[in-house]
Amino acid sequence: MLKTKKLKIVSVASEVAPFSKSGGLGDVARSLPKALKRPGHEVIAITPLYDKIIDKKAHRLELIYPEVKVYLNSVDTVTVNYWRGYLLPGLPVYFVENTKYFSRKKELYGSSHENARFLVFDVAALKLLSLLKFEADIIHCHDWQTGLIPFYLKTDFRYSKSLAGAKTIFTIHNLAFQLGRNWWEVPPKKKDYGKRRIPHITDPEIEYINFAKRAILSADIINTVSEQYREEIMTKHFGQDLERILRNRADRLFGIVNGIDYNAYNPALDPGLFKNYDYRKIHRKKLNKEFLQKKFGLKVNMDLPVLCTTSRVTFQKGFELILKILDQLLKHDLQLIIIGSGDKNYICELQKFAKQHPKKLAVIPSHEENQKYETLVYAGADMFLLPSHHEPCGINQLIAMRYGCVPIVRKVGGLHDTVENFDPTAHQGTGFSFDHFDAMSFYEAIIRALEAYKYRKAWRDIMVRAMKESNSWEIPAKKYLELYRKALKLPKNKLN
Repeated sequence: MLKTKKLKIVSVASEVAPFSKSGGLGDVARSLPKALKRPGHEVIAITPLYDKIIDKKAHRLELIYPEVKVYLNSVDTVTVNYWRGYLLPGLPVYFVENTKYFSRKKELYGSSHENARFLVFDVAALKLLSLLKFEADIIHCHDWQTGLIPFYLKTDFRYSKSLAGAKTIFTIHNLAFQLGRNWWEVPPKKKDYGKRRIPHITDPEIEYINFAKRAILSADIINTVSEQYREEIMTKHFGQDLERILRNRADRLFGIVNGIDYNAYNPALDPGLFKNYDYRKIHRKKLNKEFLQKKFGLKVNMDLPVLCTTSRVTFQKGFELILKILDQLLKHDLQLIIIGSGDKNYICELQKFAKQHPKKLAVIPSHEENQKYETLVYAGADMFLLPSHHEPCGINQLIAMRYGCVPIVRKVGGLHDTVENFDPTAHQGTGFSFDHFDAMSFYEAIIRALEAYKYRKAWRDIMVRAMKESNSWEIPAKKYLELYRKALKLPKNKLN
């Protein structure tokens, strides 16, 4: 009976594309609920209403519950408004609005009271489920910002009738982010061990509460966004100081590789491209290449390989390695496009190189431009660079492959699971990978790719294999449904 039951699923995330997005989390929080809805499950999503980012009129949002008083504990209250929009017909997204916590900045994150903001959001999300009388089977909590929901369900909300049957899934999208500040900068005396009561909202101690740790201790099921990352985070090297409690809950820890929305990312239909194509008409890709070279002021030359990177400009994404090899790399006959925001020091160094090589290197340090031109860059470029220090899953390489842009990646986390290293003897592989986080290993992988690029038939075969890879949400969604059903069979337990 349980296997055929249609589930009532709540997806809670701090960002949901197209309403709000800073990275891959926004894509996942949009695409997974859609994939779960298609087989007939009842799905709703909950996210904050960032007033300076989300256009209520453009998204046709409707105010459904105005001025609701939410009790954060026995003393503290906040007043919120609840709005509703839709991802699909029958798939509502509910927005939590509070001027103080979500309407003062044009950025999603970065305030000095991040923990307070998302504590308000978590409690307000649970309150909303009571108002809706939505008796959820599963509450799927995405990343640290939602981490108090599993904790509250085991503590303050344990007697709620509407939430009595709900089981929680906590998805770790990036374990480096555990609370509203860097966990490694928290003084030992301020360290949160995950069991004491939450301080009052006005207490500065609130900013030391470790949301991710509490979720790991409290959730019925924990998962990461790739199978390899699941193994990595139980080691000291990748565990971000939580490896011990993750090992203790290894029987409840799973890995599911993310997918991408094949409707949103489709080179055959993408309106952002100069010329549409698919793997059968891959020769049209060169028309996008010519357009891209003109667009970013590079020398128009179809024979030159165009490399690109569109990720956040951070240490995690491997920009330390990119800068170390950039001088040597630009001595080759190639072009490089770097588009995205991030670390100002890295960007400053990249821009210095761009001034020295204006016809070979384009640097566009803008998140907005990245969102606007991301797929155009993949459609026009030949190779995509992502030499990550750690990478829970990675969405960029999946999108790049969809557009026939061959990835060059470090064999870590989700990159290990999604990119098969090219083997010229066996004529297999969808990209080029390397093991160690050092500049020489990365440089050697690029050289291997540049050599392979000279053999046009073999290179075309790599592109076609990459484009034909099945990275849609269909398979991950089925795995998540299996995980949900596994959670529903678990006995109700107290806080670990």
